[in-house]
Amino acid sequence: MTDQDNRRSFLLGAGTLAAAGLSSCGSPSQDRKASAAPSGEKAPQFPRGFRWGVATAAYQIEGAPDADGKGKSIWDTYSHIPGKMENGDTGDVAIDHYNRYKEDVRAMKDLGATAYRFSISWPRVFPNGTGQPNPKGLDFYRRLVDELLAAGIEPFATLYHWDLPQALQDRGGWQSRETSKAFGDYAGYVAKNLGDKVKHFSRSTNSRISSKWGIKGPS
Repeated sequence: MTDQDNRRSFLLGAGTLAAAGLSSCGSPSQDRKASAAPSGEKAPQFPRGFRWGVATAAYQIEGAPDADGKGKSIWDTYSHIPGKMENGDTGDVAIDHYNRYKEDVRAMKDLGATAYRFSISWPRVFPNGTGQPNPKGLDFYRRLVDELLAAGIEPFATLYHWDLPQALQDRGGWQSRETSKAFGDYAGYVAKNLGDKVKHFSRSTNSRISSKWGIKGPS
């Protein structure tokens, strides 16, 4: 077994794929007990609509940093600066989710997950952050979403998990109005093309935009 397979076994088989309960998200699992109740007392239960979910970030799992036309993100750049990362680690391979997403979805299903919060790599969809989109980049997420839905797992898409396209960073990053405009265009493009299947989007890891696909740019 390779080191990569050992890492995948640890992350997925052990359930460490960021096991996070996503409440207020839909499918009931009322029969799951929060903890054992004292003798004679009714055990507490998770509320109706509670989902058992897992979560990841694109740079941390996808690998394939330049596959199918993907552009560089600030993390692709930063992680390759000597001395910045412990042991010189990068996300160039990670758990190779880009090529092995079907295995990962099967692992989620085996864990009993009913929701998956993943992030979309902005430079995979827009290699330069703006301008012409990359159809092959978007197609990866479309295939991932189809696989999730077929497994009974609700997709929750995060549009920005700190992997700003390097091309935009070179032109001023978030201090430039161009970046905000580019994000709005990117978000609208993703929503238009995935919104028929993805009903939950967030702007970043801690800000919900909409439970419907009609997304506007960042405030």
